[in-house]
Amino acid sequence: MTSPSECTDSQFVRGIGPLAATSLVVGSMIGSGIFIVSADIARQLGGYGPAGLLLCWLASGAMTMMGALAYAELAAAMPQAGGQYVFLREGLNPAAGFLYGWTLFTVIQSGTIAAVGVAFAKFLGVLLPWSSPEVFLKLGSLGMPGGAIEIGLSNQRLVAIAMILLLTAINTRGVSLGASIQTVFTIAKIGALAALVGLGLVVFRNAEIADLNWANFTGGVPWNALLLPVLATAMVGSLFSSDAWNNVTFAAAEVREPAKNLPRALAFGTALVSVLYLLANVAYLQILPFGGTADGATVLERGIQFATQDRVGVAAFEVMFGSIGGTVMAVAILISTFGCNNGLILAGPRAYFAMARDGLFFARAGRLDPVTKTPVFGLWTQAAWASVLCLTGTYNELLNYVIFAALIFYGLTTVALFRLRRTRPDMPRPVKAVGYPVLPALYIIAIVGILTALLADPVQRKFSAFGLLIVALGIPVYALVKPKAAE
Repeated sequence: MTSPSECTDSQFVRGIGPLAATSLVVGSMIGSGIFIVSADIARQLGGYGPAGLLLCWLASGAMTMMGALAYAELAAAMPQAGGQYVFLREGLNPAAGFLYGWTLFTVIQSGTIAAVGVAFAKFLGVLLPWSSPEVFLKLGSLGMPGGAIEIGLSNQRLVAIAMILLLTAINTRGVSLGASIQTVFTIAKIGALAALVGLGLVVFRNAEIADLNWANFTGGVPWNALLLPVLATAMVGSLFSSDAWNNVTFAAAEVREPAKNLPRALAFGTALVSVLYLLANVAYLQILPFGGTADGATVLERGIQFATQDRVGVAAFEVMFGSIGGTVMAVAILISTFGCNNGLILAGPRAYFAMARDGLFFARAGRLDPVTKTPVFGLWTQAAWASVLCLTGTYNELLNYVIFAALIFYGLTTVALFRLRRTRPDMPRPVKAVGYPVLPALYIIAIVGILTALLADPVQRKFSAFGLLIVALGIPVYALVKPKAAE
């Protein structure tokens, strides 16, 4: 079966080599989450001690790896612009592909770009106090499940928008330039994260704190089946910190030797990040007490659970370097978020390109610039919507709203893997999913378990419902655009 988007993939320039492809996986995954979300995880799993925290990151890493290994077969078999959108369209039906693309544009990709932009601006404020969150032009408010969100302009939000526009402009100049920037910043932030691990485990390890954490390693709550729903809801933060590994599939048409380099990038990139994340948390436990008090006067009194504004990474660096630690960590996160957003901005429009070629998105998004061979209209459309989202300034909540829907699409894409094995057994598969059918089936079961736990949890239920609402809004939109696409 040949799709409209497949016919035009040859227009792209294959300017992404194996290192750049891996950098796109790693760089899109590592943002600011690893430096923040461990505090919330530690609070939710407090009764299970440091072992609960490490189990959460280990389980998230295992899930991410299982997903990446399943996607490796699909990516090698269909190395087309659009990636996961194409997998869903071909493996299930065009409606499933559209609903994913709709959710990707409205919240998942654009919302994450906005969130990372705001994170960049917040940490820039450590170096430049001018980048403040104070709203100087209020435009209104928006009622959300988590509470009302103030819409308006602040210096911080202007910085976020400027960052998005700058990276968008850079990526319109050609995929090779964007990929080169991605590689440089990915290497830099791997170095920063590796430094955190090395310094925490070796140089600044506090034997007294480490022994205290080890003595209370499994906490005081019995380890039984009751842990599973608590663990599932706690994994929201760690899974989102590990998200966006699939972005490299969007740019598959620009990867050199995609049948070989895409599976390798997915497998090695997700494995590297998962190991670094786990080791980073082990390093935290060598420097900071697991438990603490919310009103603690010092970094050590607050511990991992109650690190100021959940900035566990900052707390660790303050212990290691004193007052300058906050500045050191701010620089590390600026590097991390800049590189993360470059990868997200580069990848997203490739999915919109495929949708446009199928008649399901703005037609101009399906055209490439004749000189740079980039989807310029898609890049600027994404930038415009992400900039609008920046006006709210609070995107960690938006990520909570969409996680339910995002997990659904990960699960559906893996279902598509099974269906394609049955309906298209003769499809060329240069690489097959490792551990098929066991590991892909376990991945689907894990996703179903987390979705069930999120629906059962009274706090997460409202966010899950909002995520489903976003997906559902795409149904009438698809009904409107489908007849035009068929013309």
